[in-house]
Amino acid sequence: MAVYTDVSFEELGALLSDYELGAPLSFKGIAEGVENSNFYLQTDRGAYILTLYEKRVSEADLPFFLGLLEHLCARGIACPLPVRDRKGAQWCRLNGRPAALLTYLNGLSLRRPDVTHCAEAGAALADLHSAGADFSLRRPNALGVGSWRALADTVAARADSIQPGLRSLILESLDSLETNWPAGLPSGVIHADLFPDNVLFMNARVSGLIDFYFACNDVLAYDLAVMLNAWCFESDGFNITKARALTSAYRKGRPLSEREIEALPTLAAGSALRFLLTRLYDLINHDPMALVRPKDPRDFSKRLRFHRAVKNASAYGIA
Repeated sequence: MAVYTDVSFEELGALLSDYELGAPLSFKGIAEGVENSNFYLQTDRGAYILTLYEKRVSEADLPFFLGLLEHLCARGIACPLPVRDRKGAQWCRLNGRPAALLTYLNGLSLRRPDVTHCAEAGAALADLHSAGADFSLRRPNALGVGSWRALADTVAARADSIQPGLRSLILESLDSLETNWPAGLPSGVIHADLFPDNVLFMNARVSGLIDFYFACNDVLAYDLAVMLNAWCFESDGFNITKARALTSAYRKGRPLSEREIEALPTLAAGSALRFLLTRLYDLINHDPMALVRPKDPRDFSKRLRFHRAVKNASAYGIA
């Protein structure tokens, strides 16, 4: 989350006239994140998030994103609920951008989740996959395996200037993943970006899942692989205890097939490559005048090398 587009109090008042949300008491920008412009809104009836969708979120995808949130909320998943206006619309336009109001969730994201938090998050992912199983809309994964070659082509020439040997790591990994990417695994709605900053906790329990703007239809076990990369690495390497807690809790909610377990090292390597490529792209194309700092892609080069050396899922604590 960040603020790229300002909203004046006059513009906010005009917007709120279309909603039944009461009188505004507080309104301020949220600095964290990199994708959209976000504001915290407190009215005399509750707390909300106003999101203005910037370049990376297409207006054509909003029926999927916002419809998915409504679907998941109706099935008991703690996630932001879009607030419809008086005419029933899920979103509007504000300052030339699509915009939506969503309910605010209480809780804190954790910089250093422990083993218990990893188990809670794994269970929440399984619940999410089950709840999304009957969602009728579909959206392909725009950052799935089919997109990585073109993305690699845009960053490969400068990769070694970021880290020596990075270009060959990317291209060799890409060749292997394209050849060996598993087919026919169980698929459905995935979050695709369930990092610790997108999971809220209260009293060591998950209180909410946020930031669904990479959500799509893809292999369910790929979502688990994303979490292995996001939750189970420390500064000194992979934490198998966290991985065992995360995967065990997930499997209690949604059992993995033998084929999914066998494919997990490949899926984890693919997830690491995906975030390596996107972070590398953001770093290479970073506007030095921007307030948001790009994330370091080198963290994911280490994770990619780890997964490429994994022989089977026992390395992730799965018997």
